[in-house]
Amino acid sequence: MSELSPPYPSPAPRRRADARHNAEAILDAAARVLGDRPEAGLADVAKAAGISRQTVYAHFPSRDALINALIDRATAQVVTALDAAALDTGPADQALVRLLEVGWSSMDSHPFLLHLSTAPVSPDQDRDRHAPVLERLRKVVERGRREGDIDPALATDWVLAAVLALGHAAGEEVRAGRMTADEAIDALRVSVPRLVRPES
Repeated sequence: MSELSPPYPSPAPRRRADARHNAEAILDAAARVLGDRPEAGLADVAKAAGISRQTVYAHFPSRDALINALIDRATAQVVTALDAAALDTGPADQALVRLLEVGWSSMDSHPFLLHLSTAPVSPDQDRDRHAPVLERLRKVVERGRREGDIDPALATDWVLAAVLALGHAAGEEVRAGRMTADEAIDALRVSVPRLVRPES
């Protein structure tokens, strides 16, 4: 051991690991609490996580910061699921349906997403948050227009906007209690191909 080496491991890696563990515990608790009670505050989250309110504030200085962190984590998980959904295979209109199904599976895993409005973010943050999903959606649409599964007379940007609008409309119907999540998915499975397929 050199004279410059400490006789014991630095505590810094342990502190970082503890901090990551606490942050994940806070996010897990927040997802549960806000899924049941969308109006819950940071004190409720701290209680559910079994840690002090001061620790929650050390990681997330405001409720908006916590909500944005939850949404960012859910988005990352959706992107991972999309990459496993084989969106580059099979008819593109069916790939669009699979993409929306992944989104709805995320709603099942993160029910707070149905009940919370997105916390205030800048336009740049909002664009960055949605960019990975939109990039994959755009690739599916462009492939479909090339291969004939999506009407080439429909502009790519129009198809993107229309498919996303259908997905949001389904979410609103579920949020309002007029449809179940399963009914919404079934409706999208019928509606998306009818929207984008070329005339036979």
